[in-house]
Amino acid sequence: MKAELTMKEDQGRFILRGQTFAFAGNPFEIGAQEAVDHRQDGAVVVESGRIIAVGAATDILEQNMGVPIVNYGDALIMAGFIDVHTHYPQLDIIASNSQGLVDWLQKHTFPCEAQFDDQTIAENSAEFFLEQCFLNGVTTASVYCTVHPQSVMSFFEAATRRNVCMAAGKVCMDSNTPSNLADTAQTAYDQSKALIDCWHGVGRNHYAITPRFALTSSPAQLEALGSLWREHPTVLMQTHLSETKDEIARVLQQHPTYDSYYQIYQSFGLTGAGAIFGHCIHLSDDERLAIAGSGAAIAHCPTSNAFMGSGLFDLEATRRAAPDILVSLASDVGAGVSFSMFATMRAAYEAARFHGVVLHPAEAFWMATCGGSKAMRLDDRLGNLTAGMDADLMVLDLKSNPLIARRLARAENFFDVLFAQIIMADERAVKATYVAGNIVHQRAQVSA
Repeated sequence: MKAELTMKEDQGRFILRGQTFAFAGNPFEIGAQEAVDHRQDGAVVVESGRIIAVGAATDILEQNMGVPIVNYGDALIMAGFIDVHTHYPQLDIIASNSQGLVDWLQKHTFPCEAQFDDQTIAENSAEFFLEQCFLNGVTTASVYCTVHPQSVMSFFEAATRRNVCMAAGKVCMDSNTPSNLADTAQTAYDQSKALIDCWHGVGRNHYAITPRFALTSSPAQLEALGSLWREHPTVLMQTHLSETKDEIARVLQQHPTYDSYYQIYQSFGLTGAGAIFGHCIHLSDDERLAIAGSGAAIAHCPTSNAFMGSGLFDLEATRRAAPDILVSLASDVGAGVSFSMFATMRAAYEAARFHGVVLHPAEAFWMATCGGSKAMRLDDRLGNLTAGMDADLMVLDLKSNPLIARRLARAENFFDVLFAQIIMADERAVKATYVAGNIVHQRAQVSA
């Protein structure tokens, strides 16, 4: 039975004025200069939750006489950030110390997630999670819930009240799992199917089939979830892949008939467009080629990888082995230590530098917006500041602290401005966040 949907009334037409930033293409493919469309004095026309037009402010205002204007001055208007791999139940264990991935799961994650059979806890965490997203300019995410169907219900109910576009799914795990968090192949299938029937495509909600990772799923469970995805091909599939070397060894020991970690998912039909693989730090070139060929995406989680000591994802080697591979950015809260996509982009830059490569700021921002929408198969509706897209936007104060303001006094071009945000900005830079044209976060009043 489909969930009931309550939506806000559509707004009339209005205009946002400020600097504008959009992508005309993928900077990894055509270069930053050709890919970036930046206007010093631009405007965005929004109506009924959609972007109607983007252009020079003088042209937009002349074509829309009498339409209300929200003037953000020299602030930057752009698409909202998209976080393609995060765990809303893990809010309370951010900054928890451990000896590594398996220790962290056993000591912190599993005890925390066990509480989510409590509806009150699930509802409170979902509300807090979404507010933190908006404070950080994140307007869409692909979210792991817990094994409890209630955790998914609470999350989608909170998302629906805000008319926000989110993907989420019940975590499935029947192996190497505490008994109070274990399901079975059959219950994973049945409960996930019921949640798909209830929520997928309701309002702006999208379901994601969610085996935690191959270490916690039996072959029978992976087979059941692969069958479920074939039955519901428009939903997403999200899981973890090759986060640590110890994990890889354990997975291959548990599934001894396979030559690689990725091959396990491949054999059960859990790859292809709409599949999002978190981490992917220790892939072989053959695995990279297979992921790219399938149309699946990698969720690069640099703050989590550094914090957990899992390794530093090599973006350059990944793209060299598979030039068409889709890599997007993710916070991985709560192993990731921040909701901020500035922190995530900064950590991605640092990981690239470790491997001898300078990540261009346009490439980082593309992964955090357009790359995320492509990974979630939403790029016809989200991730860019162009006409026809949903009006999920953010407004950035480019001089949100005195140090950034001093640095920008010496900026030679727009890419210097973007780079300063990556290195020095935090949530205070997000002046406003819009979801489907409605303000869901505003840091300061602006002139009307």
